[in-house]
Amino acid sequence: MAIDPDFWTGRSVLVTGHTGFKGAWLSLWLQALGADVSGLAPGPPTRPSLYEVARVGARMREFAVDVRDAEAVRDGLRASAPEIILHLAAQPLVRRSYATRR
Repeated sequence: MAIDPDFWTGRSVLVTGHTGFKGAWLSLWLQALGADVSGLAPGPPTRPSLYEVARVGARMREFAVDVRDAEAVRDGLRASAPEIILHLAAQPLVRRSYATRR
């Protein structure tokens, strides 16, 4: 199956976890296809990060949001008004995922 660039051109897309490794690559790819990309994430998970080095955020709207905060997510959704949401936000470190949020 081929990717149809015409489908993505001008389409409003929200990527959760856009500062992570896979989210950053996906955001760059969608930008290259002409999508209007927005992202929800609390910030880059590592330093250095692909997100920073590739300047992923330079061509997109960003919202510093923890996806566990329902009200902040709702605000980001309203502000970005996406047609498509791609959910990549995650806590990939198992031990850290067991820690309680404070």
